[in-house]
Amino acid sequence: MTSEAAVSSSPAISKSPAKVDYYWLRSFVAGGVAGCCAKTTIAPLDRVKILLQAQNPHYKHLGVFSTLKAVPQKEGYLGLYKGNGAMMVRIFPYGAIQFMAFDNYKKLLSKQIGISGHIHRLVAGSMAGMTAVICTYPLDVVRARLAFQVTGDHHYTGIINAFQTIYLKEGGVRGFYRGLTPTLIGMAPYAGFSFFTYGTLKSLGLKHFPERLGRPSSDNPDVLVLKPHVNLLCGGVAGAVAQTISYPLDVARRRMQLGAVLPDSEICVSLRKTLTYVYNKFGIKNGLYRGLSLNYIRCVPSQAVAFTTYEFMKQVLHLN
Repeated sequence: MTSEAAVSSSPAISKSPAKVDYYWLRSFVAGGVAGCCAKTTIAPLDRVKILLQAQNPHYKHLGVFSTLKAVPQKEGYLGLYKGNGAMMVRIFPYGAIQFMAFDNYKKLLSKQIGISGHIHRLVAGSMAGMTAVICTYPLDVVRARLAFQVTGDHHYTGIINAFQTIYLKEGGVRGFYRGLTPTLIGMAPYAGFSFFTYGTLKSLGLKHFPERLGRPSSDNPDVLVLKPHVNLLCGGVAGAVAQTISYPLDVARRRMQLGAVLPDSEICVSLRKTLTYVYNKFGIKNGLYRGLSLNYIRCVPSQAVAFTTYEFMKQVLHLN
């Protein structure tokens, strides 16, 4: 068997041009596909979460499951996927940047800065999440605005109209970054603990129970990967842990993103003011953690599918 070192050194003595690897592009595609699969799986739950978080007047008197029933009755079954087109436009680059950045930040922290062990997953995950947010935030704002709309009460006719309206009526480019601060603050613990929990569970599982939980990678038999059902379980646990820690910040982010759509938008202008307002007006259970039960239901399959799909795509695209 030819070693990796021998293969990498061969271009130096060969007259033929070196073959371009495109590792970064394959990593980008793997992350994008993983993100799209994950979000499509839980798109109806994601829309209901936005409706409940921001106290939409058409559904604010309902709970999670009653809202899931009410949306198809009022808006048709496609109403459950309202805003999902904008989500797909956003989530492919978001997932791609996040997973690719995580791999690169992890290598950077480990090799150049000397941070290793489990802690480098936490730091790399936080940095990757914030990088992806900054790059794709305007798309997230537009997606939230479209998902908040109810049939018969539209502010925007589509993605392009939403971009135009926000730019013209809400301060130009600044309008697309409303709520960025709480998003970044919330993303740091969410992405950090998500990658940290998944990576730790994966490494511990393969270390202590390799035969029961692992199998050889299809593209590289020397690399051990988790079995699909174990991957799903680890990803689900990672999502649940991350959401519990960061949920109040997610509520504040959504209210700030919706901006002029909400009647109390002039109050929700900063992270502190938004959290204080939501707490004083609605409390902890019905305000800061409103919709959390739905988030548990949605984040477990979402993160499970994301991590499992990414691991699968890594094998398909020969990234191991």
